[in-house]
Amino acid sequence: MNILQALCQQFSLKSEYAQNTISLVDEGNTVPFIARYRKELTGSMDDQLLRDFCDRLEYLRSLEKRRNEVRGAIDEQGKLTDDIVTALENATILAEIEDIYRPYKPKRKTRASVARAKGLEPLALDILAQERNSALPFAMAEKYITEEVLTAEDALSGAKDIIAEIAADSAELRKRLRNLFFARGLVITKGISEDDNVFAMYYDYKEPVEKIPGHRVLAINRGEREEKLKVSVELELEYAMNAVNGVFLVQGSPCTDTVREALEDAYSRLIYPSVEREIRNELTAAAAENAIKVFAQNLRPLLMQPPVGGHVVMAIDPGFRTGCKIAVVDPTGRLLDTGVIYPVPPHNRLEQAERTLDALLKKHGVTAIAIGNGTAGRETEQFVAGLLPRWRGVSYVVVNESGASVYSASKLAAQEFPQLDVSLRSAVSLARRLQDPLAELVKIDPKAIGVGQYQHDMPSKRLDEALHGVVEDCVNAVGVDLNTASPSLLENIAGINGSIAKAIVQYREENGMFNDRAALKKVPRLGPKAFEQCAGFLRVRNGKNLLDNTGVHPENYSAVKNLFKICNVDSKDAATLEKICKAMGISKCAEKIGVGIPTLEDILKELAKPGRDPREDLPVTVLRQDVLDIKDLREGMILSGTVRNVIDFGAFVDIGVHQDGLVHISQICDKFLKHPSEILKVGDIVKVKVLSIDAGKKRIGLSIKQADSK
Repeated sequence: MNILQALCQQFSLKSEYAQNTISLVDEGNTVPFIARYRKELTGSMDDQLLRDFCDRLEYLRSLEKRRNEVRGAIDEQGKLTDDIVTALENATILAEIEDIYRPYKPKRKTRASVARAKGLEPLALDILAQERNSALPFAMAEKYITEEVLTAEDALSGAKDIIAEIAADSAELRKRLRNLFFARGLVITKGISEDDNVFAMYYDYKEPVEKIPGHRVLAINRGEREEKLKVSVELELEYAMNAVNGVFLVQGSPCTDTVREALEDAYSRLIYPSVEREIRNELTAAAAENAIKVFAQNLRPLLMQPPVGGHVVMAIDPGFRTGCKIAVVDPTGRLLDTGVIYPVPPHNRLEQAERTLDALLKKHGVTAIAIGNGTAGRETEQFVAGLLPRWRGVSYVVVNESGASVYSASKLAAQEFPQLDVSLRSAVSLARRLQDPLAELVKIDPKAIGVGQYQHDMPSKRLDEALHGVVEDCVNAVGVDLNTASPSLLENIAGINGSIAKAIVQYREENGMFNDRAALKKVPRLGPKAFEQCAGFLRVRNGKNLLDNTGVHPENYSAVKNLFKICNVDSKDAATLEKICKAMGISKCAEKIGVGIPTLEDILKELAKPGRDPREDLPVTVLRQDVLDIKDLREGMILSGTVRNVIDFGAFVDIGVHQDGLVHISQICDKFLKHPSEILKVGDIVKVKVLSIDAGKKRIGLSIKQADSK
């Protein structure tokens, strides 16, 4: 297989760009660095496309490695033929390569291997040949009676076992059957017990293999693991046997009926169980990959939520029995104060809670309140909302607290706040999430953030890789302040690992603030390659060089200097460069300063707004000053809400009643959608119409398309 050609075809790339990208990856360059600073070499592929490219490259290389291993293993047996070589070269998936290898793969003791050991393989091959003028199988079998094979019936039985295994090992037949199962097969589920409502819809259920969506595959798998469901993938026997017979059966031979019997045994005993397992594995793998993709799609906008800057924030982590924990932080996230109040059942100490909040707001000048959405969140929100009229200039927002408890009990939290109780650390995390979601959420395992679907059923390694890629892309897209960033944030910068991140912070503590990016070269363990990868993503605010507070890479500083010179502009007037360059011609300017057009365009954007945060262009977090309860909802109400999670069958929207409502995929818009993510992403502000309310089951049905029609 030509890997380069396959990548060019799949990603619609010029050969030059694909080869350059492969070389850049092999040289140890990171995806964020390639995406941002090597656009001319890759055709300006973005980070997501680059990650897909790298994943496919790794798969094709693994496929090639396995192809060579199988070729070598068959050759060692002296059985490699031109047909096998051609079949291996034409195989495009791992399953096809394994099917080719199957007849030559060392096997455990089988009925066929026992028959072969008794010398019955020639008989099996003669029968399978199905010559028109051959003798009857029974007569052929009589010639193979020995001390080990006592009767002709025994010989015939052994021969049929060998024929069955030959059929089961046929790469051509297995490929036909896999295609047939996907085209005509059914996933069928039966309930094992009637005492479970979660899987009730699957107690007597069937759906075509080719149509079953990933979320149902994962739900069915979970039901099977929990011993609530029995699951099978079935194909009408007539279709299956037509495929089997079509490969092996020859009509008009005295041996035809014997071969047919062997093929029926092969299908029921060997082929069907194996192919069914393969189909289920493929369905599960595809469902898992799609779920991981959805998780990554949801995680990106969550991490990229705009910071709510400039506020002194009070966070309240709600709780019933143990009370509501409070943390107050200044606009930089520095902890100012903590406390505990008990305004909700069973304590209901409302007056004490009011006095505590009044005192904290007055003492620290709090302007925003972050309330966790977990246990007792609804009651705490109602309590706070009732006090808002007496606090002028104060707003609140309900913050998704998924993962806060994971962070608060972590080693990192203990290092940050050794003096604080675990529950108070959660409150600090909630406050900082409002101020800068990205900086705080990178401290938490992405799987714990709560925007996925069946994340605990996913292949752990693959999920971790995908989510780490999203975190890395987001952190590098925003950039971090070299003089304030935590090790957790720094270690997500391209080229920086955990030990280098700690070394940067330690150097900063021992030597004071970085005045420029060049000082990074003095950090122990941060070598030339790491500097090349990370420098452009690290910002030095108010440093000696304006460019150190931009996304311009140090390798292009001399080009920028030349740009100022040819445009006859002082660095103080950097914002005017784009207009001048356009007048002169972008391509001409790029050529004069020795960079590509994409690089020059990026430089001009950075110089127009030094230190710009790309999150500023996104919808801001809505600070609330009212509150609803599910009992206040009425069918037909039009409300504004925030998308909290996008899944295969719809999206969950926070409309301010503590329980998110579901917008089914059919209620998003009038056009057909393959997936809700085509329209929605986490953090979107949407207008919805209330379709249904089930207060008992805490279910709210919403519609976006009907709200838009009003």
